[in-house]
Amino acid sequence: MTESTKDTVEKLGRTVLNGIITAIPICLTFFNKAHETYQKLPTDYLHLLIGTILCFFGGFYPTVFAALQAAEHGGLTTVRKALKELGGEVTIIVNESKKDDKVDADGDGTPDTEQLSPRILMERKVKLVLTKMNPEKVNTAISSIYKVWIAVLAVLKIQFARTIALSMTISDFFQRFVHRYVVPKVDSATPAEYKKWVPVLADWMCKSIGVGIAWKIQSIITAFTSSLAGGLIMAPAGIFFFSQH
Repeated sequence: MTESTKDTVEKLGRTVLNGIITAIPICLTFFNKAHETYQKLPTDYLHLLIGTILCFFGGFYPTVFAALQAAEHGGLTTVRKALKELGGEVTIIVNESKKDDKVDADGDGTPDTEQLSPRILMERKVKLVLTKMNPEKVNTAISSIYKVWIAVLAVLKIQFARTIALSMTISDFFQRFVHRYVVPKVDSATPAEYKKWVPVLADWMCKSIGVGIAWKIQSIITAFTSSLAGGLIMAPAGIFFFSQH
């Protein structure tokens, strides 16, 4: 590696590190403000809105609704608590890093971190993280998030594996009909050099139909489930809304 390339990499590394340290507090502040704004919203009106969306539009996004349901049953409250714990630990590290950036141990008027190479600076920041962060809190928080994530993946895998199996069954049914009654007629009207494509395209068409029907059935099931969940949320909020007006 040439000297100029090495200098460029060192400058880039320092810039990226400073950018991360600067961006993290901004992101945390944004999420905290968003959460505070959410808590200030009228709960009953918010529940009415959420319930209405689930009740009338849940079937349009079956994957999202399935993931939300799985997360809710898997421990969404635990995830919120875990994210809050992680945010607190990150805030501690950022504040300690800012203090470290102002240290001038040799008294030459320039902070020590500005005089270090990117490699030594990274080692210093890693040591800061290891000494200031609470590993038990981080481990517990990450484990909680991981468990809920696994629960969501398991539910989606099982649910949509059934959808795939259904689509294959439907496509097999259509393939028998198409190959018996449709393919011979199409084959007789197709030029000889293109006949080899007729059965392949017929299979593709049957599979597309099978996937479409299976996904439509899954959407209907999800819409029904979503409407029940949305109704349970919307009904109390709606009663409160109409009682106030």
